[in-house]
Amino acid sequence: MAGPRIVVVRDAEALGRHGAEYVFTSIERALDERGRAHVALTGGSTAITLYRAMGNSPARDHIEWRRVDLWWGDDRFVPFDHPESNVGLVERTLLGSQQLRAVAPGRREVQGPGAPRGDRSSGFDEEPVGIMIPLENVHPFPIAEAQAEGSGPDGCARRYAEELTATLPLDAGGLPIFDLVLLGVGPDGHFLSCFPGSPLVDAPAPPICAGAPAPTTATPHLPRVTISPRLTESARDVLVMSTGGSKADIIGAVLAGPRDPGRYPSQLAARQGATWMLDEAAAARLPEAMRTAG
Repeated sequence: MAGPRIVVVRDAEALGRHGAEYVFTSIERALDERGRAHVALTGGSTAITLYRAMGNSPARDHIEWRRVDLWWGDDRFVPFDHPESNVGLVERTLLGSQQLRAVAPGRREVQGPGAPRGDRSSGFDEEPVGIMIPLENVHPFPIAEAQAEGSGPDGCARRYAEELTATLPLDAGGLPIFDLVLLGVGPDGHFLSCFPGSPLVDAPAPPICAGAPAPTTATPHLPRVTISPRLTESARDVLVMSTGGSKADIIGAVLAGPRDPGRYPSQLAARQGATWMLDEAAAARLPEAMRTAG
């Protein structure tokens, strides 16, 4: 089976710039073809580089953000203001002009004036400016609601699945179709909150979203909530990003080693039509023949 396109760039800074260009292009294509774009965001250190590049790029202002919906692929089952929250990470790095808070179960609001617009002539500002998107277009996992009612990660996942199926277009099998899914790769080969040995990998019909116990193979050791890997298969576009020499061995195993998604769940994202964007350090174990220069 044909695999993904693998793009290799110089370093993490270049990855952020190229990644931002890719995301903007993918969103613009969805808006041109379908009038709306549904994007699933990710967390992790590489995402910080990407979101800061997106938030500081003048190209952000060419996107009609009122027609874009932001979702999450997974998150830790913690409040938005917790340091390990993926929602909090996006708030700090991409939504630089607004503050997203769980002020009460079932209610969110913008607080504060946010960061001012800076001089864009240089292309990047010292601090992230962020994107201007209507708050109703931002869809985090309903963690506060699930915590308030005591339904836990599984209850949170059920709520999110209902919102996704009610909002996104569906494929023939009833799966929500994202226009773009952003992903990272964990040091153990996981993606989303789908860790080695996860029942979501080979279950005949896993749920659209699921709760996941605190992992033992990766940090932080916190319970999670995640979309199913099946949604990366139904997505129109998938971008996987990874940086740093510490990821070289696992990237080599995932992309160039034997196929074993039970051990390396992120192999499920190494599909035809997906793009894997790596810096030179992360791609160090890949054969030259697999690479496309960025």
